[in-house]
Amino acid sequence: MKTVEKFKNNGIPLRKLHIITLIIAVFFSVILLFSMNITNALYKKTHNITQNLLSWRESSYDLQIASDYLTEQIRCFVVTGNKTYLDNYFKEAKETKRRETALNRLEKNHEKSEAVRELNSAMSESIHLMNREYYAARLAIEGYGYDLNNYPEEIRYTEISSHDSNLSPTKKKEAAIKYVFDDEYLNSKRRINNDMTECLDRLEDEVNMEQKKVESELSKQVIIEHILTFVLIGITLGIVLFTSILVFRPLRNCVELIRQEAEIPLKGAYEVRFLAKNYNLKYYTTKDNTNKLNYEANHDELTGLFNRRGYDFFLNNVDMETSTLMIIDLDEFKSVNDNYGHDVGDAVIKRAAKIIFDSFRSQDYVCRIGGDEFAVIMIRSDSSMKNLITHKVNLINQKLKNPEEKDIPPVSCSVGVAFGHTDINVSDLFKQADQALYATKQNGKNGLSFYEKSTDNEK
Repeated sequence: MKTVEKFKNNGIPLRKLHIITLIIAVFFSVILLFSMNITNALYKKTHNITQNLLSWRESSYDLQIASDYLTEQIRCFVVTGNKTYLDNYFKEAKETKRRETALNRLEKNHEKSEAVRELNSAMSESIHLMNREYYAARLAIEGYGYDLNNYPEEIRYTEISSHDSNLSPTKKKEAAIKYVFDDEYLNSKRRINNDMTECLDRLEDEVNMEQKKVESELSKQVIIEHILTFVLIGITLGIVLFTSILVFRPLRNCVELIRQEAEIPLKGAYEVRFLAKNYNLKYYTTKDNTNKLNYEANHDELTGLFNRRGYDFFLNNVDMETSTLMIIDLDEFKSVNDNYGHDVGDAVIKRAAKIIFDSFRSQDYVCRIGGDEFAVIMIRSDSSMKNLITHKVNLINQKLKNPEEKDIPPVSCSVGVAFGHTDINVSDLFKQADQALYATKQNGKNGLSFYEKSTDNEK
Protein backbone atom coordinates (compact mmCIF):
# COMPACT_ATOMS: atom_id res chain seq x y z
CA MET A 1 0.00 0.00 0.00
CA LYS A 2 2.86 2.39 0.80
CA THR A 3 4.37 1.77 -2.63
CA VAL A 4 1.03 2.45 -4.34
CA GLU A 5 0.54 5.62 -2.29
CA LYS A 6 4.09 6.71 -3.06
CA PHE A 7 3.60 6.24 -6.82
CA LYS A 8 0.25 8.00 -6.56
CA ASN A 9 1.79 10.99 -4.80
CA ASN A 10 5.17 11.18 -6.54
CA GLY A 11 4.53 9.46 -9.87
CA ILE A 12 6.19 6.36 -11.32
CA PRO A 13 9.90 6.84 -12.16
CA LEU A 14 10.46 6.24 -15.86
CA ARG A 15 13.55 4.17 -15.09
CA LYS A 16 11.55 1.74 -12.98
CA LEU A 17 8.75 1.62 -15.54
CA HIS A 18 11.31 0.98 -18.26
CA ILE A 19 12.97 -1.82 -16.29
CA ILE A 20 9.64 -3.46 -15.44
CA THR A 21 8.33 -3.35 -19.01
CA LEU A 22 11.71 -4.51 -20.31
CA ILE A 23 11.72 -7.51 -17.96
CA ILE A 24 8.14 -8.42 -18.93
CA ALA A 25 8.89 -8.03 -22.65
CA VAL A 26 12.11 -10.08 -22.41
CA PHE A 27 10.31 -12.77 -20.38
CA PHE A 28 7.52 -13.21 -22.93
CA SER A 29 9.98 -12.90 -25.83
CA VAL A 30 12.05 -15.77 -24.41
CA ILE A 31 8.90 -17.85 -23.97
CA LEU A 32 7.85 -17.00 -27.54
CA LEU A 33 11.26 -17.99 -28.92
CA PHE A 34 11.12 -21.24 -26.96
CA SER A 35 7.59 -21.84 -28.27
CA MET A 36 8.75 -21.12 -31.82
CA ASN A 37 11.51 -23.72 -31.45
CA ILE A 38 8.94 -26.27 -30.31
CA THR A 39 6.70 -25.33 -33.26
CA ASN A 40 9.62 -25.68 -35.64
CA ALA A 41 10.44 -29.12 -34.21
CA LEU A 42 6.80 -30.20 -34.56
CA TYR A 43 6.73 -28.88 -38.12
CA LYS A 44 9.82 -30.90 -38.98
CA LYS A 45 8.26 -33.93 -37.34
CA THR A 46 5.08 -33.43 -39.36
CA HIS A 47 7.13 -33.03 -42.50
CA ASN A 48 9.04 -36.25 -41.75
CA ILE A 49 5.82 -38.14 -41.10
CA THR A 50 4.37 -36.86 -44.38
CA GLN A 51 7.52 -37.94 -46.19
CA ASN A 52 7.30 -41.33 -44.46
CA LEU A 53 3.72 -41.64 -45.59
CA LEU A 54 4.68 -40.87 -49.17
CA SER A 55 7.58 -43.28 -48.90
CA TRP A 56 5.23 -45.92 -47.46
CA ARG A 57 2.84 -45.52 -50.39
CA GLU A 58 5.70 -45.78 -52.84
CA SER A 59 7.10 -48.82 -51.05
CA SER A 60 3.67 -50.44 -50.85
CA TYR A 61 3.18 -49.93 -54.56
CA ASP A 62 6.65 -51.33 -55.35
CA LEU A 63 6.05 -54.41 -53.20
CA GLN A 64 2.80 -55.30 -54.87
CA ILE A 65 3.90 -54.40 -58.40
CA ALA A 66 7.20 -56.31 -58.06
CA SER A 67 5.44 -59.38 -56.67
CA ASP A 68 2.84 -59.36 -59.47
CA TYR A 69 5.52 -58.67 -62.06
CA LEU A 70 7.52 -61.75 -61.03
CA THR A 71 4.40 -63.92 -61.21
CA GLU A 72 3.49 -62.50 -64.60
CA GLN A 73 6.98 -63.09 -66.08
CA ILE A 74 7.32 -66.67 -64.85
CA ARG A 75 3.86 -67.53 -66.11
CA CYS A 76 4.58 -66.00 -69.54
CA PHE A 77 7.78 -67.99 -69.74
CA VAL A 78 6.29 -71.39 -68.93
CA VAL A 79 3.38 -70.77 -71.32
CA THR A 80 5.30 -69.34 -74.29
CA GLY A 81 8.84 -70.56 -73.71
CA ASN A 82 10.10 -67.07 -74.56
CA LYS A 83 13.45 -66.65 -72.78
CA THR A 84 12.93 -62.86 -72.49
CA TYR A 85 10.29 -63.39 -69.83
CA LEU A 86 12.64 -65.49 -67.74
CA ASP A 87 15.41 -62.90 -68.17
CA ASN A 88 13.00 -60.24 -66.98
CA TYR A 89 12.11 -62.41 -64.03
CA PHE A 90 15.71 -62.79 -62.86
CA LYS A 91 16.58 -59.18 -63.61
CA GLU A 92 13.82 -58.13 -61.25
CA ALA A 93 14.69 -60.78 -58.67
CA LYS A 94 18.50 -60.24 -58.66
CA GLU A 95 19.15 -56.73 -59.98
CA THR A 96 16.19 -54.39 -59.68
CA LYS A 97 15.01 -55.94 -56.41
CA ARG A 98 12.07 -53.61 -55.96
CA ARG A 99 10.59 -55.77 -53.22
CA GLU A 100 13.79 -55.80 -51.14
CA THR A 101 14.39 -52.08 -51.68
CA ALA A 102 10.83 -51.21 -50.65
CA LEU A 103 11.07 -53.42 -47.57
CA ASN A 104 14.38 -51.84 -46.56
CA ARG A 105 12.82 -48.38 -46.80
CA LEU A 106 9.92 -49.45 -44.62
CA GLU A 107 12.26 -50.98 -42.04
CA LYS A 108 14.36 -47.83 -41.97
CA ASN A 109 11.42 -45.46 -41.49
CA HIS A 110 9.33 -47.74 -39.25
CA GLU A 111 11.85 -49.92 -37.46
CA LYS A 112 9.73 -50.14 -34.29
CA SER A 113 6.53 -51.09 -36.08
CA GLU A 114 5.06 -54.53 -35.47
CA ALA A 115 3.41 -54.36 -38.90
CA VAL A 116 6.83 -54.11 -40.59
CA ARG A 117 8.06 -57.18 -38.72
CA GLU A 118 5.01 -59.12 -39.88
CA LEU A 119 5.56 -57.80 -43.40
CA ASN A 120 9.05 -59.31 -43.27
CA SER A 121 7.47 -62.63 -42.42
CA ALA A 122 5.12 -62.32 -45.40
CA MET A 123 8.09 -61.53 -47.62
CA SER A 124 9.89 -64.64 -46.38
CA GLU A 125 6.92 -66.72 -47.46
CA SER A 126 6.97 -64.94 -50.85
CA ILE A 127 10.63 -65.83 -51.28
CA HIS A 128 9.78 -69.42 -50.39
CA LEU A 129 7.15 -69.38 -53.14
CA MET A 130 9.90 -68.46 -55.60
CA ASN A 131 11.34 -71.95 -55.16
CA ARG A 132 8.15 -73.28 -56.71
CA GLU A 133 8.60 -70.83 -59.57
CA TYR A 134 12.22 -72.01 -60.05
CA TYR A 135 10.91 -75.57 -60.17
CA ALA A 136 8.35 -74.64 -62.85
CA ALA A 137 11.03 -72.79 -64.84
CA ARG A 138 13.32 -75.90 -64.72
CA LEU A 139 10.53 -78.09 -66.06
CA ALA A 140 9.71 -75.56 -68.81
CA ILE A 141 13.35 -75.30 -69.88
CA GLU A 142 13.60 -79.06 -70.20
CA GLY A 143 10.20 -79.22 -71.90
CA TYR A 144 11.26 -76.68 -74.51
CA GLY A 145 14.64 -78.41 -74.90
CA TYR A 146 16.76 -75.40 -73.87
CA ASP A 147 20.33 -75.75 -72.66
CA LEU A 148 20.15 -75.63 -68.85
CA ASN A 149 23.68 -74.23 -68.61
CA ASN A 150 22.51 -70.96 -70.12
CA TYR A 151 20.29 -70.21 -67.12
CA PRO A 152 20.99 -68.92 -63.59
CA GLU A 153 22.23 -71.25 -60.92
CA GLU A 154 18.95 -70.98 -58.99
CA ILE A 155 17.39 -73.01 -61.83
CA ARG A 156 20.37 -75.22 -62.53
CA TYR A 157 20.58 -76.33 -58.90
CA THR A 158 16.86 -76.88 -58.58
CA GLU A 159 16.24 -80.63 -58.42
CA ILE A 160 13.08 -82.09 -59.91
CA SER A 161 11.42 -85.28 -58.82
CA SER A 162 12.11 -88.53 -60.65
CA HIS A 163 8.47 -88.63 -61.72
CA ASP A 164 8.66 -85.18 -63.36
CA SER A 165 12.07 -85.98 -64.75
CA ASN A 166 10.67 -88.94 -66.69
CA LEU A 167 7.85 -86.92 -68.27
CA SER A 168 7.84 -86.13 -71.96
CA PRO A 169 8.71 -82.60 -73.06
CA THR A 170 5.04 -81.82 -73.63
CA LYS A 171 4.07 -83.18 -70.20
CA LYS A 172 6.91 -81.21 -68.62
CA LYS A 173 5.56 -77.99 -70.12
CA GLU A 174 2.08 -78.89 -68.92
CA ALA A 175 3.43 -79.67 -65.46
CA ALA A 176 5.34 -76.37 -65.41
CA ILE A 177 2.17 -74.48 -66.27
CA LYS A 178 0.28 -76.35 -63.56
CA TYR A 179 2.86 -75.41 -60.88
CA VAL A 180 2.24 -71.65 -61.41
CA PHE A 181 -1.48 -71.79 -62.17
CA ASP A 182 -2.91 -74.50 -59.88
CA ASP A 183 -4.93 -73.81 -56.72
CA GLU A 184 -2.00 -74.41 -54.39
CA TYR A 185 0.05 -71.71 -56.11
CA LEU A 186 -2.90 -69.36 -56.34
CA ASN A 187 -3.80 -69.87 -52.69
CA SER A 188 -0.23 -69.26 -51.59
CA LYS A 189 -0.05 -66.17 -53.76
CA ARG A 190 -3.38 -64.95 -52.47
CA ARG A 191 -2.39 -65.58 -48.85
CA ILE A 192 0.90 -63.71 -49.29
CA ASN A 193 -0.88 -60.79 -50.99
CA ASN A 194 -3.52 -60.68 -48.26
CA ASP A 195 -0.86 -60.73 -45.53
CA MET A 196 1.10 -58.00 -47.25
CA THR A 197 -2.03 -55.89 -47.77
CA GLU A 198 -3.06 -56.34 -44.13
CA CYS A 199 0.40 -55.38 -42.86
CA LEU A 200 0.57 -52.38 -45.15
CA ASP A 201 -2.89 -51.25 -44.08
CA ARG A 202 -1.90 -51.50 -40.41
CA LEU A 203 1.27 -49.59 -41.11
CA GLU A 204 -0.73 -46.89 -42.88
CA ASP A 205 -3.02 -46.66 -39.85
CA GLU A 206 0.01 -46.25 -37.57
CA VAL A 207 1.45 -43.51 -39.74
CA ASN A 208 -1.91 -41.74 -39.97
CA MET A 209 -2.39 -41.88 -36.20
CA GLU A 210 1.07 -40.49 -35.60
CA GLN A 211 0.42 -37.77 -38.16
CA LYS A 212 -2.87 -36.78 -36.51
CA LYS A 213 -1.21 -36.71 -33.10
CA VAL A 214 1.58 -34.43 -34.28
CA GLU A 215 -0.89 -32.24 -36.19
CA SER A 216 -2.90 -31.83 -32.98
CA GLU A 217 0.22 -30.87 -31.03
CA LEU A 218 1.23 -28.46 -33.78
CA SER A 219 -2.22 -26.86 -33.77
CA LYS A 220 -2.05 -26.31 -30.00
CA GLN A 221 1.45 -24.93 -30.29
CA VAL A 222 0.37 -22.46 -32.97
CA ILE A 223 -2.44 -21.27 -30.66
CA ILE A 224 0.11 -20.74 -27.87
CA GLU A 225 2.31 -18.77 -30.27
CA HIS A 226 -0.64 -16.61 -31.26
CA ILE A 227 -1.45 -15.92 -27.60
CA LEU A 228 2.15 -14.98 -26.83
CA THR A 229 2.26 -12.78 -29.92
CA PHE A 230 -0.91 -10.99 -28.80
CA VAL A 231 0.60 -10.57 -25.31
CA LEU A 232 3.72 -8.97 -26.79
CA ILE A 233 1.55 -6.73 -28.96
CA GLY A 234 -0.40 -5.80 -25.82
CA ILE A 235 2.84 -5.03 -23.96
CA THR A 236 4.01 -2.85 -26.85
CA LEU A 237 0.70 -0.99 -26.96
CA GLY A 238 0.81 -0.69 -23.15
CA ILE A 239 4.27 0.86 -23.30
CA VAL A 240 3.06 3.33 -25.93
CA LEU A 241 -0.05 4.11 -23.84
CA PHE A 242 1.88 4.53 -20.58
CA THR A 243 4.48 6.69 -22.31
CA SER A 244 1.72 8.84 -23.75
CA ILE A 245 -0.09 9.17 -20.40
CA LEU A 246 2.97 9.60 -18.20
CA VAL A 247 5.30 11.56 -20.48
CA PHE A 248 4.07 12.93 -23.80
CA ARG A 249 0.68 14.22 -22.69
CA PRO A 250 1.98 15.89 -19.46
CA LEU A 251 4.90 17.42 -21.39
CA ARG A 252 2.54 18.77 -24.03
CA ASN A 253 0.39 20.29 -21.27
CA CYS A 254 3.51 21.72 -19.64
CA VAL A 255 4.47 23.48 -22.86
CA GLU A 256 1.00 25.02 -23.17
CA LEU A 257 0.90 26.11 -19.51
CA ILE A 258 4.40 27.58 -19.68
CA ARG A 259 3.35 29.59 -22.72
CA GLN A 260 0.35 30.80 -20.72
CA GLU A 261 2.62 31.54 -17.72
CA ALA A 262 0.39 29.34 -15.57
CA GLU A 263 1.15 26.88 -12.77
CA ILE A 264 1.80 23.29 -13.92
CA PRO A 265 -0.24 20.50 -12.25
CA LEU A 266 1.79 17.64 -10.78
CA LYS A 267 0.80 14.84 -13.14
CA GLY A 268 2.63 12.14 -15.07
CA ALA A 269 5.86 10.30 -14.34
CA TYR A 270 8.19 11.15 -11.46
CA GLU A 271 10.64 12.96 -13.75
CA VAL A 272 7.89 15.09 -15.30
CA ARG A 273 6.57 15.96 -11.84
CA PHE A 274 10.08 16.85 -10.73
CA LEU A 275 10.38 19.30 -13.61
CA ALA A 276 6.92 20.68 -12.84
CA LYS A 277 7.83 21.15 -9.17
CA ASN A 278 10.97 23.08 -10.02
CA TYR A 279 9.14 25.20 -12.56
CA ASN A 280 6.36 25.91 -10.06
CA LEU A 281 8.95 26.95 -7.47
CA LYS A 282 10.47 29.40 -9.91
CA TYR A 283 7.05 30.47 -11.02
CA TYR A 284 5.89 31.00 -7.45
CA THR A 285 8.94 32.85 -6.17
CA THR A 286 9.27 35.18 -9.18
CA LYS A 287 5.59 35.97 -9.80
CA ASP A 288 4.77 39.63 -9.62
CA ASN A 289 2.33 40.94 -6.99
CA THR A 290 -0.18 41.58 -9.75
CA ASN A 291 -0.29 37.89 -10.68
CA LYS A 292 -2.33 35.18 -9.04
CA LEU A 293 0.09 34.60 -6.16
CA ASN A 294 0.44 38.08 -4.65
CA TYR A 295 2.80 39.07 -1.92
CA GLU A 296 0.19 39.69 0.78
CA ALA A 297 -1.39 36.29 0.27
CA ASN A 298 1.85 34.41 0.81
CA HIS A 299 3.91 36.52 3.21
CA ASP A 300 3.62 37.18 6.89
CA GLU A 301 2.70 40.83 7.51
CA LEU A 302 4.75 41.20 10.71
CA THR A 303 8.02 39.57 9.65
CA GLY A 304 7.95 39.65 5.85
CA LEU A 305 8.66 35.91 5.79
CA PHE A 306 6.56 33.41 3.83
CA ASN A 307 3.38 32.56 5.71
CA ARG A 308 1.67 29.23 6.25
CA ARG A 309 0.22 29.22 2.75
CA GLY A 310 3.63 29.77 1.22
CA TYR A 311 5.08 27.10 3.50
CA ASP A 312 2.47 24.57 2.39
CA PHE A 313 3.16 25.34 -1.27
CA PHE A 314 6.93 24.98 -0.95
CA LEU A 315 6.69 21.80 1.09
CA ASN A 316 4.43 20.20 -1.52
CA ASN A 317 6.56 21.26 -4.47
CA VAL A 318 10.19 20.86 -3.42
CA ASP A 319 11.99 17.59 -4.10
CA MET A 320 11.64 15.64 -0.86
CA GLU A 321 14.62 13.46 -1.68
CA THR A 322 17.05 16.41 -1.54
CA SER A 323 15.43 18.75 1.02
CA THR A 324 15.67 19.29 4.78
CA LEU A 325 12.85 20.54 7.02
CA MET A 326 13.61 22.52 10.22
CA ILE A 327 10.92 23.53 12.72
CA ILE A 328 11.98 26.35 15.07
CA ASP A 329 10.07 27.25 18.22
CA LEU A 330 10.97 30.23 20.50
CA ASP A 331 11.42 29.02 24.10
CA GLU A 332 9.12 30.47 26.82
CA PHE A 333 7.74 33.07 24.42
CA LYS A 334 4.44 33.22 26.32
CA SER A 335 6.25 34.67 29.32
CA VAL A 336 7.63 37.47 27.12
CA ASN A 337 4.10 38.52 26.16
CA ASP A 338 2.93 38.18 29.75
CA ASN A 339 5.81 40.17 31.27
CA TYR A 340 6.54 42.75 28.56
CA GLY A 341 3.38 43.03 26.54
CA HIS A 342 2.45 42.14 22.99
CA ASP A 343 4.34 45.04 21.42
CA VAL A 344 7.61 43.75 22.85
CA GLY A 345 6.55 40.24 21.88
CA ASP A 346 6.09 41.39 18.28
CA ALA A 347 9.51 43.03 18.35
CA VAL A 348 11.06 39.78 19.59
CA ILE A 349 9.28 37.88 16.77
CA LYS A 350 10.55 40.36 14.15
CA ARG A 351 14.08 40.21 15.50
CA ALA A 352 14.05 36.41 15.64
CA ALA A 353 12.67 36.28 12.07
CA LYS A 354 15.48 38.52 10.76
CA ILE A 355 18.18 36.51 12.58
CA ILE A 356 16.80 33.23 11.20
CA PHE A 357 16.37 34.62 7.69
CA ASP A 358 19.93 36.03 7.63
CA SER A 359 21.36 32.68 8.80
CA PHE A 360 20.29 30.70 5.74
CA ARG A 361 20.94 30.74 2.00
CA SER A 362 18.93 32.82 -0.44
CA GLN A 363 17.56 29.62 -2.09
CA ASP A 364 16.28 28.29 1.25
CA TYR A 365 12.68 29.05 2.23
CA VAL A 366 12.13 30.65 5.67
CA CYS A 367 8.52 30.70 6.83
CA ARG A 368 6.52 31.79 9.87
CA ILE A 369 3.97 29.04 10.37
CA GLY A 370 2.58 30.05 13.78
CA GLY A 371 2.79 32.68 16.51
CA ASP A 372 6.33 31.93 17.65
CA GLU A 373 6.94 28.98 15.32
CA PHE A 374 9.12 29.12 12.22
CA ALA A 375 10.02 26.61 9.52
CA VAL A 376 13.02 26.47 7.21
CA ILE A 377 13.05 24.36 4.04
CA MET A 378 16.64 23.83 2.97
CA ILE A 379 16.80 22.59 -0.62
CA ARG A 380 19.62 20.47 -2.03
CA SER A 381 20.72 19.38 1.44
CA ASP A 382 21.17 16.11 3.28
CA SER A 383 22.56 14.59 6.49
CA SER A 384 26.12 15.50 5.47
CA MET A 385 25.22 19.08 6.49
CA LYS A 386 24.52 18.21 10.15
CA ASN A 387 27.53 20.11 11.45
CA LEU A 388 26.70 23.18 9.38
CA ILE A 389 23.08 23.17 10.60
CA THR A 390 24.22 22.75 14.20
CA HIS A 391 26.58 25.70 13.79
CA LYS A 392 23.80 27.88 12.33
CA VAL A 393 21.40 27.04 15.18
CA ASN A 394 24.07 27.79 17.79
CA LEU A 395 24.72 31.20 16.20
CA ILE A 396 20.99 31.93 16.07
CA ASN A 397 20.65 31.13 19.79
CA GLN A 398 23.72 33.16 20.61
CA LYS A 399 22.23 36.24 18.88
CA LEU A 400 18.78 35.67 20.37
CA LYS A 401 20.23 35.50 23.91
CA ASN A 402 22.33 38.65 23.42
CA PRO A 403 20.11 41.37 21.95
CA GLU A 404 21.73 44.70 21.16
CA GLU A 405 18.50 46.57 21.88
CA LYS A 406 17.99 47.25 25.63
CA ASP A 407 14.19 47.09 25.44
CA ILE A 408 14.14 43.60 23.89
CA PRO A 409 14.50 40.68 26.31
CA PRO A 410 16.79 37.71 25.49
CA VAL A 411 15.19 34.47 24.24
CA SER A 412 16.32 31.12 22.86
CA CYS A 413 14.91 28.65 20.40
CA SER A 414 14.42 24.89 20.10
CA VAL A 415 14.87 23.23 16.72
CA GLY A 416 13.84 19.88 15.20
CA VAL A 417 15.47 18.73 11.95
CA ALA A 418 14.39 15.99 9.53
CA PHE A 419 16.16 15.06 6.28
CA GLY A 420 14.18 14.07 3.20
CA HIS A 421 14.81 10.79 1.39
CA THR A 422 13.42 8.64 -1.41
CA ASP A 423 10.46 7.07 0.40
CA ILE A 424 9.34 10.15 2.38
CA ASN A 425 6.18 12.20 1.88
CA VAL A 426 5.26 15.68 3.12
CA SER A 427 3.19 14.50 6.07
CA ASP A 428 5.85 12.06 7.31
CA LEU A 429 8.63 14.64 6.93
CA PHE A 430 6.73 17.14 9.08
CA LYS A 431 6.02 14.47 11.71
CA GLN A 432 9.71 13.56 11.87
CA ALA A 433 10.79 17.20 12.26
CA ASP A 434 8.11 17.68 14.94
CA GLN A 435 9.35 14.59 16.83
CA ALA A 436 12.88 15.97 16.71
CA LEU A 437 11.60 19.35 18.09
CA TYR A 438 9.83 17.51 20.88
CA ALA A 439 13.07 15.72 21.73
CA THR A 440 14.86 19.07 21.94
CA LYS A 441 12.30 20.43 24.38
CA GLN A 442 12.49 17.25 26.43
CA ASN A 443 16.26 17.69 26.64
CA GLY A 444 16.11 21.20 28.06
CA LYS A 445 15.32 23.33 25.02
CA ASN A 446 17.83 25.91 23.65
CA GLY A 447 19.28 23.60 21.00
CA LEU A 448 18.42 21.17 18.25
CA SER A 449 17.78 17.51 17.57
CA PHE A 450 17.99 15.48 14.37
CA TYR A 451 15.37 12.87 13.65
CA GLU A 452 16.84 9.39 13.74
CA LYS A 453 14.83 6.53 12.30
CA SER A 454 15.99 3.61 14.44
CA THR A 455 17.78 5.28 17.36
CA ASP A 456 17.02 7.89 20.00
CA ASN A 457 17.06 11.48 18.80
CA GLU A 458 20.34 13.20 19.48
CA LYS A 459 20.79 16.72 20.66
